[in-house]
Amino acid sequence: MAKKCAICGKKSRLIWRLVKLRGKYNPTIKRRVYPNLQWVRIPTDIKKEAYRKFAGKRILACAKCIKTLSKRK
Repeated sequence: MAKKCAICGKKSRLIWRLVKLRGKYNPTIKRRVYPNLQWVRIPTDIKKEAYRKFAGKRILACAKCIKTLSKRK
């Protein structure tokens, strides 16, 4: 299973950590950062267009998408 948000497509990214050594920065450490994905069940009576194709399903979504999902009218 891919570590990717089903709604917005957010996925892992590679970050560089700069280490200061003798007054100069040495870009040595590479690290992969993963999004905060959580399982969520989308209700069947959803009105937002972005979530409508996932209605009634259980998907992996990032925390930002879950937060906007709870702001239903």
